[in-house]
Amino acid sequence: MPIHNNDIAAIFDELADLLEIKGENPFRVRAYRNAARTVAGLSRGVAELAAEEKGLDGIPGIGRDLADKIRTIVATKKLPLLEEMKKELPEGLSTLMKVRGLGPKKIAALHKALNVSSLADLRKAASGGKIRELPGFSEKTEQALLDELGKTKITERGPERFKRALAEQMVTPLFEELKKARGVEEISIAGSYRRQAETVGDVDILVAAEKSRDVMDRFVHADDVTQVLAEGDTKSSVLLRGGLQVDLRVVPLESWGAALHYFTGSKAHNIAVRLMGVKRKLKVNEYGVFRGKKMIAGRTEAEIYKLFGLPYIEPELREDRGEIQAALEGRLPRLVELRDIRGDLHSHTRATDGRYSAEEMAGAAKARGYEYLAVTDHSKRVTMAHGLDAARLAQSIREIDRINARLKGVTLLKSIECDILADGSLDLPDAILGELDLVVCSIHYNFNLSKDKQTERVIRALDNRRVNIFCHPTGRLINERPGYEIDLEKVMRAAVERGCFLELNAHPDRLDLDDVHCRMAGEMGLKIAVSTDAHSTGDLDLMRFGIGQARRGWIEAADVINTRPLAELRRLLKRT
Repeated sequence: MPIHNNDIAAIFDELADLLEIKGENPFRVRAYRNAARTVAGLSRGVAELAAEEKGLDGIPGIGRDLADKIRTIVATKKLPLLEEMKKELPEGLSTLMKVRGLGPKKIAALHKALNVSSLADLRKAASGGKIRELPGFSEKTEQALLDELGKTKITERGPERFKRALAEQMVTPLFEELKKARGVEEISIAGSYRRQAETVGDVDILVAAEKSRDVMDRFVHADDVTQVLAEGDTKSSVLLRGGLQVDLRVVPLESWGAALHYFTGSKAHNIAVRLMGVKRKLKVNEYGVFRGKKMIAGRTEAEIYKLFGLPYIEPELREDRGEIQAALEGRLPRLVELRDIRGDLHSHTRATDGRYSAEEMAGAAKARGYEYLAVTDHSKRVTMAHGLDAARLAQSIREIDRINARLKGVTLLKSIECDILADGSLDLPDAILGELDLVVCSIHYNFNLSKDKQTERVIRALDNRRVNIFCHPTGRLINERPGYEIDLEKVMRAAVERGCFLELNAHPDRLDLDDVHCRMAGEMGLKIAVSTDAHSTGDLDLMRFGIGQARRGWIEAADVINTRPLAELRRLLKRT
């Protein structure tokens, strides 16, 4: 059974968690965390690279020792060092690292004093009032942990819904294998995956073929299949390694459009279309549109919509949130596309916690056809990332000026991801911020403020005329950490009034803003920046996840500031 990049990244992440809990050298811990992020962000499979003589050479942050460990994992599916750590520390401790309010030192203390080794142990200790008795803890801390356990979606078994990027990694090899099957005329992934939902519960693959045997055989015998849940001539279901369920359905070519529409959903959208059919005495189902027994549409999705006097409705809009009425009235948005993006306004270099130099990042941006890339390394408050103080930022500014002097076809924008401190002030003085092309600001600490205080904190930061973009506005990590309490609508209106923008962070762990607030932004005239938060050259490709989220939020190209040419972008960034 093949091993994928996300499997290797998970091993390095778990090792880093256990080493940190044990109190090992922080630089060693960081090396494994960086390796996990690097591996997860590679466009090629690490197993494939490891098979080549020098395939792992030159990958930033992957030296000889880590390369040897990767080869060991590829060969054995295990890492001996991690297995040794699991003998010393229960692996459930790694899961506790995902609970907001718990760091490695607190987890170590809880394990030593109360033998807390899992989420269940933590919940039992907190409910029993035992945590408040420990040095460094309090009744308030204990209650905060109980509140967090009530909100978190973390489980020892894994997620009930999979992040889209993880589902993509798991299902793509299977999808590519099915495309090779004899007789396949059309093939698509449907369901919430096709609608670009940020998480998926399972995945539907739809195939048009007259004969299904070869495609079914390939499906149930694929390398990553761990269990066949059902097998038939036109429908089969399997469980992939990692827990993702995939359903395969085979339909005749003449029903392709009807089946693709039906299995794409959403259920609410399908019901709305069927009701339109009922009013016309038509039957709409996964086999076609019928008048009596005669099929009158169903070969394509477009002809189904046309039958009801509708233009084609993009899959991302099919959530029964007014898209059918908008289609009837000619008000459907012209959704933003990946090709509309002219640059990325959030990226990191090895000056802080990125993997590549500013010049290497610029080259990667140029290779993607971008006109500009903002270098937004962390400010000094983010100590784990070795954030920049004013003196180091000044050096960065001079270095970017030197790079721009020799660059052709792409421009590096001087910027910083400046931390918003608890009182709403910024982490760096105005004097140095005034030398930048733009300032993006974020919250990385003090997530536990009240909703009113958190909202006031952000709005005070936006009051600073040097601030342009508020990044990952809720601080959430999908399936891992809920966002902090904040009145986001109030923040958004404040941004409009001040000439600021909000980021849609395209990293699939964040996708922050969500689709609902994207649409709210568009309706109130607040423009957004779709940015990747790239920490490597490969991370620039994460833009597609942000575009999918924006499309779900009815966002057009005109709503996104980084669809503008550089000169126009500079004008947008000027605050009066």
